[in-house]
Amino acid sequence: MPGDNIRFTQDPSSELSQFLSDAGYSRVVVLADEHTKALCYPRIEAGLPPHDVIVIPPGEEQKNINTCVTIWDRMTALQLDRHAVAIVLGGGVLGDMGGFCAATYKRGIDFILVPTTLLSIVDASIGGKLGIDFNDFKNHIGVFQKPVLTLLHSGFLATLPESELRSGYAEVIKHTLISDRNMWDVISKRSLREQDWEELIRHSVAFKARVTEEDPREKGLRKVLNAGHTIGHALESHFLSEARRVLHGEAIAVGLVAEGWLAWKRNMLTEGELQSIMGHIRSVFGKIELTGDQIERISTLARQDKKNRGNKILCVLLKGIGSAVWDVEISVDDVNDALSFYEAQM
Repeated sequence: MPGDNIRFTQDPSSELSQFLSDAGYSRVVVLADEHTKALCYPRIEAGLPPHDVIVIPPGEEQKNINTCVTIWDRMTALQLDRHAVAIVLGGGVLGDMGGFCAATYKRGIDFILVPTTLLSIVDASIGGKLGIDFNDFKNHIGVFQKPVLTLLHSGFLATLPESELRSGYAEVIKHTLISDRNMWDVISKRSLREQDWEELIRHSVAFKARVTEEDPREKGLRKVLNAGHTIGHALESHFLSEARRVLHGEAIAVGLVAEGWLAWKRNMLTEGELQSIMGHIRSVFGKIELTGDQIERISTLARQDKKNRGNKILCVLLKGIGSAVWDVEISVDDVNDALSFYEAQM
C-alpha cells in the first residue's frame, strides 16, 4: 500500500463517511464539474454529512485563474473557515485546480482528492502537484501541497468515454517505460480494451507514490516522471490556443515518441526499442497530424517548460526501456527535428 493518505476502495461513500466523521471538519464542500456531478457525485453523496456543492464547467479550457476566482468567490460566499474541507471530485483538470484553490484559500484548507479518470487516478492525484494554466502555458502557476486523503476507486472508470481512458493510458505507458521493462512487455502486447486496469492502476500508483515520497519537491528523482512531457506539454500548450482539442495523454504519447527518437539519436535506445514504443503508441493513439508551421511554434513553446534552467531546455530521455535519465539538455532544433520525425514516421 502507498502512503497512508492514499487509499484504494470499492466503496468510496463509506470510506468518506468514516474519514469525515473522525476528522471533525467545520464545513464540507464538494467541488465537481458538470460531468462528475451527474455521474460520480451520486456514488459518494450518501456518505457525506450536510455539505455544499460547487459545480464548474468541464474541460482543460476551464483550468485558469478566472475559474479559480469563481471557486474562491463561492467558498467565500459559503463562509468557509480554515477548518473546512474541500472534496475534489473529478479528473486531472479539477484535481489540479480544485486542490490549488483549496491550498490557497485563506492560506490553505484541507482537501480530499477523489479522482474519477484514469489519468487522475494513476498520475495527477499522486504527489501533491497543484496548479492552473496561464496564458496558454500548461500548469504555469501552482504549488506543492498534498491532500489529507486521496481516495482511489476504479469503478469510476466505467463513467469514461474511451478517449479519456486512452488519455490516461499514456501515463501508464510512461510509468512502465521509465521503470519496468517487464510490465512494458506485458502491456505492449495488449490492445487498450485488453488491459487489466486494476493491475495497472496499482502498479502506477505504487511507483509514483514511491518516487514522490522520496523526492516531494522534484529536486532529483521525481524529475523522471516528466518523460514525454517536455515536448508533450509544448504540443498541448500549442493546441490550447487552437480550435482542435488535444487531450493531455494524446500530447504525452506524441512526446514519448519524439523524445524516444532523441534518445535513439544519442544511442540511449536501440532501433528495436524505438520501434516497439512507436508501434504500440500508434496502435492505441493513431497519429496527430502536424504542419511545419505548427511544429515550429510547438518547438518554440518548449522554451517555457517548467523544467528548464535559464536558457537550457531540459528533458527526460529513456536509457533503454525500463530506465531514464533527467536534466538532459536539448535545443529548439532538437524538438523541431523530433516532431518532424514523428510527423514523417507515425
